[in-house]
Amino acid sequence: MSESDETDRHAPEREPDWQRRRRLAAVFGDGVPEQTSDDRDAREDTAGKGDDWYRSQVPPHHG
Repeated sequence: MSESDETDRHAPEREPDWQRRRRLAAVFGDGVPEQTSDDRDAREDTAGKGDDWYRSQVPPHHG
């Protein structure tokens, strides 16, 4: 048996990128949040606002 045959036999198979991403996401979760604190206006606090406030924020072409 040659040295290259021995190396190939013990080399792990390369995992496809999509499978690696899925495995890592299952372990660590989504690494990139949809919105960061930099995206939000620090002066604006939406906690506790009623449905009327949210409805007033809908652009006219959306309803």
